[in-house]
Amino acid sequence: MKSDLRPVDFFAPGVVGRERDYVAEVLASKKWGGDGQFSKRCASLIEATLCAHTALLTHSGTAALEMAAILAGLEPGDEVIMPSFTFVSTANAVVLRRAIPVFVDIRPDTLNLDERLIEAAITPRTRAVIVVHYAGVCCAMDEINQLASRRGLVVIEDAAQAYLATYRGKPAGALGDMASISFHETKNLVSGEGGAFITNNAEFARRAEIVREKGTDRSRFLRGEVDKYSWIDIGSSYLPSELIAAVLLAQLERQTEITARRLALWNRYHERLSGIESDGRARRPVVPPDCEHNGHIYYLLLNQGRNRESIIKDLRKHGIVTPFHYVPLHNSPGGLRFGRCCGDLAKTVDLASRLIRLPLHAGLTDGDLDRVCETLIELL
Repeated sequence: MKSDLRPVDFFAPGVVGRERDYVAEVLASKKWGGDGQFSKRCASLIEATLCAHTALLTHSGTAALEMAAILAGLEPGDEVIMPSFTFVSTANAVVLRRAIPVFVDIRPDTLNLDERLIEAAITPRTRAVIVVHYAGVCCAMDEINQLASRRGLVVIEDAAQAYLATYRGKPAGALGDMASISFHETKNLVSGEGGAFITNNAEFARRAEIVREKGTDRSRFLRGEVDKYSWIDIGSSYLPSELIAAVLLAQLERQTEITARRLALWNRYHERLSGIESDGRARRPVVPPDCEHNGHIYYLLLNQGRNRESIIKDLRKHGIVTPFHYVPLHNSPGGLRFGRCCGDLAKTVDLASRLIRLPLHAGLTDGDLDRVCETLIELL
């Protein structure tokens, strides 16, 4: 394999439709701030797609998680159960309320929160469970929702990676009490930065509108429902600009085609790399039969004893970017300071140390993908 081949990027956000036209339309208007026509069109499209009561655009998936933590009523000393194998935003949203993340181990098949371990982690201080749909594969939501209902817990979906994924025919983002979706440049649909807060709970929706607008009833004022707006509740500035919404709308309009292309690439990886799994060199992703994923991540779990860093380095020599993923939060300085564990999280530690992610984006060509596979097979 030549070392001077064109690089294969891990991700590459692309213009897929009318992004430039929509941004130009915003620039020519008098409305560049949040909650203009583009934001409203995006929210309506997301609500229709997810069959959701309310979708509110945010400047990031992180912002939506912070809103959910406020709406869950977290107070100092409260506990929230979550996986350690996740991005720091999942835990930070809890810690910012001075509550405590309680880390639970993951399933070895999907790398999602192990629903069988949640009940043992519940204490009198537990207020919520945050599930993370890793790689666009949903958690076992029926079991989790049933347990949460029985124990009086709020269920928050970190669906940052799972837009257009489903669980038993129901869309991710509309499976719990509240959800966060991300449109960061590394996601399936992108607006640079950006996200959305989702809920099917009318009470949460009413308060979310206030929390998102710096704790004011400004949205009611703009609708003519009150003659002035004032400070009502805690909150922050969680709105994205109309420029972000303009880019997002163009992406949402092509969401079906983008997802179909990613799924085709995912399936091509799965077929091309079947041999390294049957030979016992690495394990491919597992998607349970009750889940339909969205082609967000294609990863491999290298065999124990394999030098992951050496593989990643060798792939980079061939111009192929294949990063690992999360460093488990419970072993990080912040996790040790702010959280606690329930159990030894042995699967989290093991699986996180063996995972590599392969390039996957709508602009990836079949030829590039085949090159990744051929190089990997040779190296492994």
